[in-house]
Amino acid sequence: MLYSIIQNVIGGGEMSKELDEFEQNMQREINAFLNPKKEAEQKARTPAPKRTTTSRPTRQAATSHKTGYIVKLAVRTKRLELDTVFEHRSSSISKLEAQLEAEKAARQAGFPIIGHVIEVQRL
Repeated sequence: MLYSIIQNVIGGGEMSKELDEFEQNMQREINAFLNPKKEAEQKARTPAPKRTTTSRPTRQAATSHKTGYIVKLAVRTKRLELDTVFEHRSSSISKLEAQLEAEKAARQAGFPIIGHVIEVQRL
């Protein structure tokens, strides 16, 4: 057994190839660590491998929510103004949290006065 190991090392067998590959990989990693800009430039120069597409079932649009609430609020910009309906879609599973998100979104949209909640509808 010892003889076969020595023969592989001396004879340039499989073990020395693995050792060379290991040394080359370690040298690449050291160079990438010491010179991150060069590594980024090399990655930018080399084209990205082409991905093969597989047939997958189509999904719904990313904007549609499967869970959450639609909250409708009565809002105003002035005290004696008529109420305007403000609708907010929330992905929260909590009814109260959805209402708070809607109130915050209404204030960010420029409606400082929130009259009352008109409707909270589950999606």
